[in-house]
Amino acid sequence: MSEKIDTQGMSGEAVEGCKDNVYPYDADGNPIFPSMVIQPRRLMAPEYVKEMKILINEVLNEREYQRKLRMAYDNPKPLGVSYFDTEHFKHSIDEDEPEYKP
Repeated sequence: MSEKIDTQGMSGEAVEGCKDNVYPYDADGNPIFPSMVIQPRRLMAPEYVKEMKILINEVLNEREYQRKLRMAYDNPKPLGVSYFDTEHFKHSIDEDEPEYKP
């Protein structure tokens, strides 16, 4: 049985004869703790970022298409269905959403 009581669930395994966590010590006798890993937090959710990228690309494609119409391009390829055209992506609850092809 271990003498160590872990009330927080954050301690490592109990080591026989050891009264604290096992970390190496520097020349002054202070424990050397491992570096903390910080994961950056973003303002926008990943789903929102995905939709913003799609929107930006659609706007740029529309601008390029309009430029080609004004210039001497032969038969510029018309734009496809917009991701934000929700009427096109209607589906039953028991079906997957139709795939978006940019």
